[in-house]
Amino acid sequence: MSLRKYRTRDSPPAVMGQNDSSVVEFILLGFSHFPELQVHMFGAFLVIYLVTLTGNVTIVTVIFLDHSLHIPMYLFLQNLSVVEASFSTTVMPEMLVVLTSEKATISFGGCFAQTYFILLFGGTECFLLGAMAYDRFAAICHPLTYPMIMNKRIFVKLVVCSWVLGIMTATVSVTWVFSFPFCGLSKINHISCEIPAVLELACSDTFLFEVYSFTGTILLVLFPFLLILLSYTRILFTILRMPSSTGKQKAFSTCASHLTSVILFYSTAIMTYLQPKSRYSPDTKKLMSLAYSLLTPLLNPLIYSLRNKEMKRAVVKLCQGKVVF
Repeated sequence: MSLRKYRTRDSPPAVMGQNDSSVVEFILLGFSHFPELQVHMFGAFLVIYLVTLTGNVTIVTVIFLDHSLHIPMYLFLQNLSVVEASFSTTVMPEMLVVLTSEKATISFGGCFAQTYFILLFGGTECFLLGAMAYDRFAAICHPLTYPMIMNKRIFVKLVVCSWVLGIMTATVSVTWVFSFPFCGLSKINHISCEIPAVLELACSDTFLFEVYSFTGTILLVLFPFLLILLSYTRILFTILRMPSSTGKQKAFSTCASHLTSVILFYSTAIMTYLQPKSRYSPDTKKLMSLAYSLLTPLLNPLIYSLRNKEMKRAVVKLCQGKVVF
């Protein structure tokens, strides 16, 4: 995220007498300059949203009902699926409305709420993925002491901390952003109310928030990512020292799903929030936003269910009515 002292040249001009007290709604532009594609996009996004909800709700339900999956690895996955389903629900319904409206508006309060939950669930996912990497590190590198390293108390602390940090980050950032006066035409050239897009409409000095946001993004995105990188470096060396090829294959299989999720989430998040704003056009930013708001929540259930034998077995048991409570 680049630092700027005032509004960028792309921001709408200020209108005399119009400030934060007069702004009661925003206009979401979405893909309105591609009207011929909006009908097709609506159908595709609706299918993606329904599949995303079905997949993540299935994972949450299966893990909740099958007592054999009540171990940290799957309980972390359950929390991740809750985050993914919630994140998708925060973005997708409003996006579908935008695609079917000539002039899609969202109230000031609605925009605040959407921005808040996007940041809450995005931040929580960052920390959850880091906690999941630590769990895999403990299980593979210290298998004999794993039950003590990742006991119930530690697991609960990691999950609670992930949610609390997500809530704190969203509360401070979103409250600060929406305290700025907004002026101009209040048109958000994006698919949803995300902080970078909303901040473009601020007509006061946002330099301090830019510094805070840049620093916060590094801590929120890069710090957990570096911890994940460190964990998997240790895991890789441990796996390579294993004498059994079967053991190596099982360890790689256990980590592959989580590592795929990390790559999907962090690659799009880093490209979106840690690149200079002038580098990408608004349309490119929208497409990158679609990557982590549509594709990541959609692919996570498929990645974990298709690559994990225990998950597939539990789904089959649920369908056959043989789940052990």
